[in-house]
Amino acid sequence: MKRRLFGLGLLAALAVSGCSRGRVYSGPPVTSIVVNKSSKRMYLLSQSEILKAYDVDLGFAPAGPKQFEGDGKTPEGTYLIDRRNPNSAFHLSLGISYPNAADIAFAEAQGKRPGGDIFIHGEPNQNRKLSRKENWTAGCIAVKNKEIEEIYAMVRTGTVITIRP
Repeated sequence: MKRRLFGLGLLAALAVSGCSRGRVYSGPPVTSIVVNKSSKRMYLLSQSEILKAYDVDLGFAPAGPKQFEGDGKTPEGTYLIDRRNPNSAFHLSLGISYPNAADIAFAEAQGKRPGGDIFIHGEPNQNRKLSRKENWTAGCIAVKNKEIEEIYAMVRTGTVITIRP
């Protein structure tokens, strides 16, 4: 009886933890992510095959690469998905490894900070009206909540993400 209760408790804890909000993905592995800022589209790829495509919102000043903290731009370049946050202020989030060494060096040469905490995430958990605007993030890549649940289940830490102009 105790084992059964422990097992049920463990299952409940896993369900509440929001690891992927109950979604399981068993298809081809996502080997890379490509974001085209100009078309506001994100693609999950397995090698050269597009598995999924999503409309995205970007930073509030999306033209050009992110260079400094607070500029409202979404980075451009090649990075990695470097962390997963099931308890994000937004409905799930996947961290992007911005800033890299070149981003840091450029910002420091200008006497500024490069910023950070760039994610692919869902809608805000609190101020839902914010996400009804176009390009409403501070520099992140945002999708709808149902979409981030799917993306969160499909994408692993270490996946390459290329963000193009």
